[in-house]
Amino acid sequence: MALYIIICIIAYAIGSINFSVLISRKMAGFDIRDKGSKNAGTTNVLRNVGKKAAALTLICDILKGILAILISILISRIIKNTNTAILMELSAFFVVVGHTFPIFFEFRGGKGVATSLGVLLIINWKIGLICLIFAIFEMILCRMVSLGSISAAVLFPILTFFIRDCYFTDWEISYVIFGIAMAIFVIFNHRENIKRLMNGTENRISFNKKNIEKEEG
Repeated sequence: MALYIIICIIAYAIGSINFSVLISRKMAGFDIRDKGSKNAGTTNVLRNVGKKAAALTLICDILKGILAILISILISRIIKNTNTAILMELSAFFVVVGHTFPIFFEFRGGKGVATSLGVLLIINWKIGLICLIFAIFEMILCRMVSLGSISAAVLFPILTFFIRDCYFTDWEISYVIFGIAMAIFVIFNHRENIKRLMNGTENRISFNKKNIEKEEG
């Protein structure tokens, strides 16, 4: 039990390293959470800092998700008689929690979509790619980043039930439970977007401009 708690703490600490804040401070001299949508995410960085900063933020957020999973895998290899799937799932969930509520940055973080993609690509690359392609298609079709993210989150647990290959470990029912938990958390993080979607006031991506207008990522 102690090992699983330690994994959660490590993953949460990694997730709490908020690259959007660090990069915006370094490259633009301000905290991204004080600009635009106030969200510490890639889209807000794109709009207020620029493409280079947004690309760095996206890559770093994905990589910290990957790092958290790799650490859990390494520990499972070193310490025998541990459930690798459970270690990976706990690490994945808590690295996203850390991204959303970072202890190092006043618990004000992003929505965890990029970090979720990072952990998913390691846990099951096939499901990760399907969710990514589906989200991109949705964003292009509807011109809403939030709708693509929410749709992919809903799709994820469904895929874990039907796709039972390409996992890092053998398929277990815990993957379905994990998928549901991740989906609920990501949807919770998009609750304000959902309100605007229901009201028909959600902001859209502008393909005719360099930046994204008033959209949270």
